[in-house]
Amino acid sequence: MIDDHERAADDERQTGDRTDTSESVAAGEKKKRSFLRELPVLVAIAVVVALVLRTFVLQSFWIPSGSMENTLQLDDYVVANKVVYEMREPQRGEIVVFHAPPSWRHNVNEQDYIKRVIAVGGDTVAYDAETQHLSVNGHALDESSYLYTDPQTGKQDSPSLDNQEFEVTVPDNRLWVMGDHRWASGDSREHYMRTDDPVASTIPLDQVVGEAFVRVWPINRIGTLGKPDIFDEVPAPA
Repeated sequence: MIDDHERAADDERQTGDRTDTSESVAAGEKKKRSFLRELPVLVAIAVVVALVLRTFVLQSFWIPSGSMENTLQLDDYVVANKVVYEMREPQRGEIVVFHAPPSWRHNVNEQDYIKRVIAVGGDTVAYDAETQHLSVNGHALDESSYLYTDPQTGKQDSPSLDNQEFEVTVPDNRLWVMGDHRWASGDSREHYMRTDDPVASTIPLDQVVGEAFVRVWPINRIGTLGKPDIFDEVPAPA
Protein backbone atom coordinates (compact mmCIF):
# COMPACT_ATOMS: atom_id res chain seq x y z
CA MET A 1 0.00 0.00 0.00
CA ILE A 2 1.35 3.42 -1.02
CA ASP A 3 0.70 6.29 1.26
CA ASP A 4 -1.15 9.14 -0.49
CA HIS A 5 1.05 11.71 1.23
CA GLU A 6 4.24 10.03 -0.12
CA ARG A 7 2.72 9.85 -3.64
CA ALA A 8 1.88 13.57 -3.51
CA ALA A 9 5.39 14.36 -2.37
CA ASP A 10 6.88 12.28 -5.19
CA ASP A 11 4.65 14.06 -7.72
CA GLU A 12 5.80 17.42 -6.40
CA ARG A 13 9.47 16.39 -6.59
CA GLN A 14 9.07 15.15 -10.16
CA THR A 15 7.24 18.32 -11.16
CA GLY A 16 9.94 20.36 -9.46
CA ASP A 17 12.68 18.41 -11.30
CA ARG A 18 11.00 19.01 -14.64
CA THR A 19 10.61 22.70 -13.83
CA ASP A 20 14.28 23.04 -12.76
CA THR A 21 15.45 21.29 -15.92
CA SER A 22 13.32 23.48 -18.14
CA GLU A 23 14.60 26.61 -16.38
CA SER A 24 18.24 25.45 -16.79
CA VAL A 25 17.75 24.81 -20.52
CA ALA A 26 16.06 28.18 -20.95
CA ALA A 27 18.87 29.93 -19.05
CA GLY A 28 21.48 28.17 -21.19
CA GLU A 29 19.73 29.18 -24.41
CA LYS A 30 19.46 32.75 -23.15
CA LYS A 31 23.20 32.89 -22.38
CA LYS A 32 24.02 31.43 -25.81
CA ARG A 33 21.87 34.01 -27.58
CA SER A 34 23.40 36.77 -25.47
CA PHE A 35 26.94 35.63 -26.37
CA LEU A 36 26.08 35.46 -30.07
CA ARG A 37 24.72 39.00 -29.91
CA GLU A 38 27.87 40.21 -28.13
CA LEU A 39 30.32 38.35 -30.40
CA PRO A 40 30.35 40.96 -33.23
CA VAL A 41 30.97 43.68 -30.66
CA LEU A 42 33.86 41.71 -29.11
CA VAL A 43 35.36 41.08 -32.55
CA ALA A 44 35.05 44.77 -33.43
CA ILE A 45 36.74 45.77 -30.17
CA ALA A 46 39.58 43.29 -30.81
CA VAL A 47 40.10 44.69 -34.32
CA VAL A 48 40.15 48.27 -33.04
CA VAL A 49 42.64 47.38 -30.28
CA ALA A 50 44.87 45.60 -32.82
CA LEU A 51 44.76 48.60 -35.16
CA VAL A 52 45.57 51.00 -32.34
CA LEU A 53 48.49 48.85 -31.19
CA ARG A 54 49.84 48.58 -34.74
CA THR A 55 49.42 52.27 -35.47
CA PHE A 56 50.67 53.76 -32.25
CA VAL A 57 52.44 51.15 -30.10
CA LEU A 58 53.91 48.05 -31.76
CA GLN A 59 54.55 46.93 -35.32
CA SER A 60 56.20 43.86 -36.81
CA PHE A 61 58.73 44.08 -39.64
CA TRP A 62 60.12 41.48 -42.02
CA ILE A 63 63.86 41.43 -42.66
CA PRO A 64 64.36 41.29 -46.46
CA SER A 65 68.17 41.41 -46.64
CA GLY A 66 71.37 40.35 -44.91
CA SER A 67 72.55 43.85 -43.97
CA MET A 68 72.07 43.16 -40.24
CA GLU A 69 73.59 39.66 -40.15
CA ASN A 70 74.37 37.84 -37.92
CA THR A 71 72.11 39.72 -35.50
CA LEU A 72 69.17 39.51 -37.91
CA GLN A 73 68.91 36.93 -40.64
CA LEU A 74 67.04 37.03 -43.93
CA ASP A 75 63.29 36.41 -43.33
CA ASP A 76 63.45 37.11 -39.60
CA TYR A 77 60.58 39.10 -38.09
CA VAL A 78 61.10 41.75 -35.43
CA VAL A 79 58.72 43.89 -33.39
CA ALA A 80 59.38 47.61 -33.00
CA ASN A 81 58.26 49.78 -30.10
CA LYS A 82 56.77 52.91 -31.70
CA VAL A 83 56.10 54.74 -28.44
CA VAL A 84 59.52 54.78 -26.78
CA TYR A 85 60.90 57.59 -28.94
CA GLU A 86 57.94 59.79 -28.10
CA MET A 87 59.47 59.96 -24.62
CA ARG A 88 63.17 60.05 -25.47
CA GLU A 89 65.58 60.09 -28.41
CA PRO A 90 67.29 57.00 -29.85
CA GLN A 91 70.47 55.95 -28.09
CA ARG A 92 73.76 54.67 -29.44
CA GLY A 93 73.70 50.92 -29.92
CA GLU A 94 69.95 50.56 -30.37
CA ILE A 95 68.51 48.93 -33.47
CA VAL A 96 65.97 51.21 -35.13
CA VAL A 97 63.45 51.01 -37.92
CA PHE A 98 63.26 54.23 -39.95
CA HIS A 99 61.87 55.70 -43.14
CA ALA A 100 64.87 55.76 -45.45
CA PRO A 101 65.70 58.97 -47.31
CA PRO A 102 64.73 58.72 -51.01
CA SER A 103 68.40 58.67 -52.03
CA TRP A 104 68.92 55.52 -49.95
CA ARG A 105 66.16 53.49 -51.60
CA HIS A 106 66.81 51.01 -54.37
CA ASN A 107 63.14 51.29 -55.36
CA VAL A 108 60.14 53.33 -54.20
CA ASN A 109 58.67 50.39 -52.28
CA GLU A 110 61.70 50.11 -49.99
CA GLN A 111 60.60 52.62 -47.42
CA ASP A 112 61.40 51.05 -44.05
CA TYR A 113 65.03 50.23 -43.24
CA ILE A 114 66.57 48.73 -40.12
CA LYS A 115 70.06 49.56 -38.82
CA ARG A 116 72.02 50.06 -35.61
CA VAL A 117 72.54 53.56 -34.22
CA ILE A 118 76.27 54.17 -33.91
CA ALA A 119 76.35 57.91 -33.26
CA VAL A 120 73.87 60.69 -32.49
CA GLY A 121 73.80 64.40 -33.21
CA GLY A 122 77.03 66.13 -32.22
CA ASP A 123 79.07 62.91 -32.08
CA THR A 124 82.20 62.43 -34.17
CA VAL A 125 82.44 58.96 -35.67
CA ALA A 126 85.64 57.74 -37.33
CA TYR A 127 87.35 54.60 -38.59
CA ASP A 128 91.08 53.93 -38.33
CA ALA A 129 92.42 51.32 -40.74
CA GLU A 130 95.53 50.62 -38.66
CA THR A 131 93.67 49.66 -35.50
CA GLN A 132 90.59 48.46 -37.42
CA HIS A 133 88.33 50.06 -34.85
CA LEU A 134 85.38 52.37 -35.20
CA SER A 135 85.42 55.18 -32.66
CA VAL A 136 82.81 57.60 -31.37
CA ASN A 137 84.05 60.82 -29.75
CA GLY A 138 87.53 59.31 -29.62
CA HIS A 139 86.41 56.13 -27.84
CA ALA A 140 87.26 52.95 -29.76
CA LEU A 141 84.41 50.44 -29.93
CA ASP A 142 84.92 46.70 -29.57
CA GLU A 143 82.16 45.57 -31.96
CA SER A 144 83.12 41.90 -32.03
CA SER A 145 79.92 40.85 -30.26
CA TYR A 146 77.69 41.78 -33.20
CA LEU A 147 79.70 42.40 -36.38
CA TYR A 148 79.04 39.89 -39.15
CA THR A 149 81.00 36.66 -38.93
CA ASP A 150 81.15 34.30 -41.90
CA PRO A 151 79.55 31.04 -40.67
CA GLN A 152 81.77 28.99 -43.00
CA THR A 153 85.18 30.51 -42.32
CA GLY A 154 84.60 32.10 -38.91
CA LYS A 155 86.18 35.32 -40.25
CA GLN A 156 84.67 38.58 -39.02
CA ASP A 157 84.24 41.63 -41.24
CA SER A 158 86.16 44.78 -40.44
CA PRO A 159 83.95 47.69 -39.30
CA SER A 160 84.46 49.50 -42.62
CA LEU A 161 84.34 48.02 -46.12
CA ASP A 162 87.85 47.47 -47.49
CA ASN A 163 89.17 49.29 -44.41
CA GLN A 164 88.15 52.64 -45.88
CA GLU A 165 88.90 55.41 -43.40
CA PHE A 166 86.55 58.26 -42.62
CA GLU A 167 85.78 60.85 -39.97
CA VAL A 168 82.55 62.82 -39.74
CA THR A 169 80.63 64.84 -37.18
CA VAL A 170 76.95 63.96 -37.11
CA PRO A 171 74.66 66.98 -37.61
CA ASP A 172 72.23 67.86 -34.82
CA ASN A 173 68.92 65.97 -34.76
CA ARG A 174 70.30 63.26 -37.02
CA LEU A 175 71.63 59.72 -36.57
CA TRP A 176 74.58 57.83 -37.99
CA VAL A 177 73.33 54.27 -38.58
CA MET A 178 75.15 51.17 -39.80
CA GLY A 179 74.29 47.57 -40.55
CA ASP A 180 76.01 44.83 -38.54
CA HIS A 181 77.04 43.25 -41.86
CA ARG A 182 79.17 46.25 -42.80
CA TRP A 183 80.37 44.91 -46.13
CA ALA A 184 76.81 44.34 -47.35
CA SER A 185 74.93 47.33 -45.98
CA GLY A 186 73.74 50.51 -47.64
CA ASP A 187 74.18 52.64 -44.53
CA SER A 188 75.66 55.92 -43.30
CA ARG A 189 79.24 54.84 -44.02
CA GLU A 190 78.43 53.75 -47.56
CA HIS A 191 76.55 56.96 -48.34
CA TYR A 192 79.24 59.14 -46.79
CA MET A 193 81.94 57.49 -48.88
CA ARG A 194 79.87 58.25 -51.99
CA THR A 195 78.74 61.78 -51.19
CA ASP A 196 81.15 63.19 -48.57
CA ASP A 197 78.00 64.82 -47.15
CA PRO A 198 77.17 64.41 -43.43
CA VAL A 199 73.50 65.25 -44.04
CA ALA A 200 73.03 62.89 -46.97
CA SER A 201 74.68 60.08 -45.01
CA THR A 202 72.56 60.39 -41.85
CA ILE A 203 68.86 60.11 -41.07
CA PRO A 204 66.66 62.70 -39.33
CA LEU A 205 65.21 61.87 -35.93
CA ASP A 206 61.66 62.47 -37.12
CA GLN A 207 61.96 59.62 -39.64
CA VAL A 208 62.61 56.99 -36.97
CA VAL A 209 59.62 54.61 -36.68
CA GLY A 210 60.64 52.82 -33.50
CA GLU A 211 63.12 50.63 -31.66
CA ALA A 212 63.35 46.98 -32.77
CA PHE A 213 63.50 45.31 -29.37
CA VAL A 214 62.61 41.66 -29.96
CA ARG A 215 62.98 39.01 -32.67
CA VAL A 216 59.76 36.98 -32.88
CA TRP A 217 60.28 34.67 -35.86
CA PRO A 218 61.43 32.03 -36.59
CA ILE A 219 60.64 30.28 -33.31
CA ASN A 220 64.18 28.98 -32.81
CA ARG A 221 65.51 32.57 -33.02
CA ILE A 222 63.09 34.30 -30.64
CA GLY A 223 65.00 36.70 -28.42
CA THR A 224 65.50 40.28 -27.33
CA LEU A 225 67.62 42.82 -29.19
CA GLY A 226 69.38 44.71 -26.45
CA LYS A 227 71.86 47.58 -26.62
CA PRO A 228 75.49 46.38 -26.31
CA ASP A 229 77.25 47.57 -23.16
CA ILE A 230 80.16 48.99 -25.16
CA PHE A 231 78.12 52.08 -25.97
CA ASP A 232 77.73 52.96 -22.29
CA GLU A 233 81.41 53.97 -22.25
CA VAL A 234 81.16 56.46 -25.13
CA PRO A 235 81.80 59.99 -23.80
CA ALA A 236 79.60 62.94 -24.65
CA PRO A 237 80.76 65.01 -27.63
CA ALA A 238 83.27 67.71 -26.80
